[in-house]
Amino acid sequence: MAPKTSSATLRLKQDYVRLKNDPVPYVIAEPNPSNILEWYYVVSGPDDSPYAGGYYLGRLVFPRDFPFKPPSIYMITPNGRFKTNTRLCLSISDYHPDTWNPAWSVSTILTGLLSFMLENSPTMGSIEMTDYERRQLAAQSLESNVRDENFCELFPELTMTIQKEIEKRNLARANEEQSPSMDSSQPENNVLHSVVYNSVVVVGFALFIYLVRYVLYNMNIE
Repeated sequence: MAPKTSSATLRLKQDYVRLKNDPVPYVIAEPNPSNILEWYYVVSGPDDSPYAGGYYLGRLVFPRDFPFKPPSIYMITPNGRFKTNTRLCLSISDYHPDTWNPAWSVSTILTGLLSFMLENSPTMGSIEMTDYERRQLAAQSLESNVRDENFCELFPELTMTIQKEIEKRNLARANEEQSPSMDSSQPENNVLHSVVYNSVVVVGFALFIYLVRYVLYNMNIE
């Protein structure tokens, strides 16, 4: 007789189908293939936020009696809003079982997480950083994620997109580094051309004087 499937497993499978059919803006998620109670998500920083251009990996850990109890929520990628690898205190997390609603789905959790990320209200597990610092972390998040095994395994298409972006940035950086050296060599070339030109003028003038003297000398002999 096959083992009875838990209510959490049934519900999470349903939520996964709903999530695929109706994706959450700026957020994607995949369950761990070997443990459906553990999910990984990626937040793509909205363009009008200090997280623009960044990708932020996180983790959801669901209890066996989900949806009657909320999950633990973690952020893995450094982001400037939440501490990494720390249980986050949100109204949709296991820090507040009293505010949890069993009707809420994985999509609800991800939508709420993005909302909390884009505001600045303090909570357990949050940190304070300037928008400039968060933009710096957004730029650094690409290389951070492609080094993460779970990220690459669960989000292969996004991994390829990020790798291409990294190559594009590296190429642009290399071109920028070459440009100043080419510009700095320009004055040296100008100086060299000037020296050569002046030398030619001097030599030509010396030859002219020599020819004049030679002609005058021959005239005096005659």
